[in-house]
Amino acid sequence: MDGIVDTKNTQQRGIRRVLGTCSVLHIIHDGMGNMIYVLLPVLAQQFGLSLTQVGMIKGAQSAATALFQIPVGLLSERVGERALLASGTILAGAAFILLTLSSQFFELLIILFLGGIGLAVQHPLCSSLISRAYSVKGRRGALGTYNFAGDVGKFLIAGSASLLIAAGIAWQAPAVGLGIVAIVAAIFFILILRRIDIGGRPQASRDDSNVITRGWGIIDRPGFAALCLIAIIDNSTRAGILTFVTFLMIDKGVTEGWAVQAIPAVIAGGMAGKLACGFIADKIGVIRTVIITELATAIGIVLILVLPGIAAFFVLPLLGVALNGTSSVLYGTIGDLVEADKQSRVFALFYTLTAVSTVIAPLGFGVIGDWAGVHTAILTSGCIVLLTIPFTFMLRSAVAGNEVSAC
Repeated sequence: MDGIVDTKNTQQRGIRRVLGTCSVLHIIHDGMGNMIYVLLPVLAQQFGLSLTQVGMIKGAQSAATALFQIPVGLLSERVGERALLASGTILAGAAFILLTLSSQFFELLIILFLGGIGLAVQHPLCSSLISRAYSVKGRRGALGTYNFAGDVGKFLIAGSASLLIAAGIAWQAPAVGLGIVAIVAAIFFILILRRIDIGGRPQASRDDSNVITRGWGIIDRPGFAALCLIAIIDNSTRAGILTFVTFLMIDKGVTEGWAVQAIPAVIAGGMAGKLACGFIADKIGVIRTVIITELATAIGIVLILVLPGIAAFFVLPLLGVALNGTSSVLYGTIGDLVEADKQSRVFALFYTLTAVSTVIAPLGFGVIGDWAGVHTAILTSGCIVLLTIPFTFMLRSAVAGNEVSAC
């Protein structure tokens, strides 16, 4: 009996360590990915960039992530997650250091593309590890916690960078510092993951290097398609807001010192939204939670547009709750629609499809902003998010059975 209890406790500790390790990795990667938003106005000023060019350099990072997530997911089935996670973190950190040495627009594009390759590894591989470790009942809460950790990284790292820049510190200092932290952390991560025997080369690959698993393992294709469409629209809105909200605050007359805090303000609300919405979805259901968060996002966007500068600024955390909260619900639902041994590749597919929106959305909203102004660009993002509502009804039948069994 004691042996059974000890085994169960060991398994539970292992599950918690998976979540803990992946959450720390998420802090660093999302911190790097979102620090770019803080740097965009500074880079635009230093290099004389238009809003379209701002969208292009952010899109370069997102394009690399979109292109490499599926190859990463497939490769992990042969070599394991551990080596890929460490390698990607080192590459992303090196890109931040190289960014400070750039001298022209096209160098920015190339460096951010390389950084995007490094950032491509974390979301699909960590999400898969967590999804496999937790049962249906606890999956959304675990992935919500993991997503919350990512927003902690966004808030701490992007927030710290914005404060340093507002205090007059050159942007190169936080960029180099973050790059060094990422490289050093990658070394520790691979040692920790090896110690707890997580993310190593899969047993099937050890036994037969020629084994290739066919198919995507998607159990409910219409449901998965609806889930992806919701995520693409939701991600497009989030990318548009995060790319241009600082420019909106400046246009409203908010001082530069306050305006650079717009991203941390949105992220602060997003932290609460990502943590809470996963657990809320376990209580009231996926469909209701998605509808509530998407409607709240649209309302929040209207408010920041119509309110005066400082009043609009203080709405940003509330907007962040809804803007980021939907993602925890969507990520936690993937495991309901996919075979367990195919989750790495399907998470990679899902993140790739949604990452495409972060390539197109900043560029598209940037073109609208140059043509009709930043207010119109952000209003467009608020209208687009409402397109998610019809797709939630397509998703209803796919998740109904799992919601009942999880209660």
